[in-house]
Amino acid sequence: MPEFLDLHSKASKALRAAAEAAVRRHGLHLGQDHLLAVLWRQDGRTPGEVAAALNVTTPNVVKAATRMAAAGLLTRRRDDRDNRLVRLWLTDAGRALQAPIERERRLLEEQVTADLTDAEREHLLRALTKIHHSATALLDARSDRHGPATA
Repeated sequence: MPEFLDLHSKASKALRAAAEAAVRRHGLHLGQDHLLAVLWRQDGRTPGEVAAALNVTTPNVVKAATRMAAAGLLTRRRDDRDNRLVRLWLTDAGRALQAPIERERRLLEEQVTADLTDAEREHLLRALTKIHHSATALLDARSDRHGPATA
C-alpha cells in the first residue's frame, strides 16, 4: 500500500476511535456530533440540506435523525410552507450539547497536535485542505461518470 494512504488510514482509524470515545461520553455516536453541528449553525434544516453539508446520503441523515429524535436531541416537523418537507429542529437537550461537544473536539485536536509546532499545524491544515479538495474532485468525477456516489 502506498505510504501516504497507509499512514492516513492508520491515523484516521486512531482519530476515529478517540473521537468516538469523546462523543460517547455525551451519549452520542460518532457522526451525530457532525449532524448536531450543522443544526447548531442553522437550525431547522431538511435532511437533504444536512446530508449535502456533511457529504453523506439523505437516508443516512434520516436514520441518524430518527435515533437522535428518540434520544430527545431533535424533533422532526413538517415545513410550515411546504408540507412535503420535513425539517430537523434541535431540542434544549440537543442545544445543551454544543459547548461540551465543541470542548471535547477542541481538546482532542489539541492533544493529537501537541507535538507539532504552530507552523507544522498550519502546514498540516493547508495540506489536508488540498487533499480534501482533490479527493472530493475525484468523487465528483466518478459520480459524473457512474451516477451518484453512495456514502
